Amino acid sequence: MTKKQYKMITCKINGKERTAVVDVRASLTDLLRNEYSLTSVKKGCEVGECGACAVIIDGECFNSCIYLAIWADGKEITTVEGLVGPDGELSDVQQAFVDETAVQCGFCTPGFILEAETFLQKGKIYTDEELRKLLSGHLCRCTGYENIMRAVKKAMYVRNGVEAEQNNR
Repeated sequence: MTKKQYKMITCKINGKERTAVVDVRASLTDLLRNEYSLTSVKKGCEVGECGACAVIIDGECFNSCIYLAIWADGKEITTVEGLVGPDGELSDVQQAFVDETAVQCGFCTPGFILEAETFLQKGKIYTDEELRKLLSGHLCRCTGYENIMRAVKKAMYVRNGVEAEQNNR
């Protein structure tokens, strides 16, 4: 008996409805990179450990390398490209990464930004310990963790209207 190897799916990617025929064995990483040229989705470890392939699916951050493309059917997916404003302006989290020099080689950056985006939407002020735990699924080979923490904290404080002098706690 022959099983179907391909399936047609429809999903929203960065706000646009997309339809694609995908191999049932293909990862979401492959779909996003190969079919839609969304290169912010990095191929890192390909076993869900480094976070370089992170995307937001229906408001939650997932490693797209271990998420099958067929599971995206009917879902809303956001990549870093989808955070950019209509006139090309960076999101507040992206801008904080630039301001705090949290971008070194850039390979891990999209995953950190998307993870931060998901938990910062909750409008909560997190402690340093909580932030480290929330970001722990992402690896940075350039050891830029302190700059990344500063960037995430900056975006968190700005979103929550906390004054600059209170930011250094």
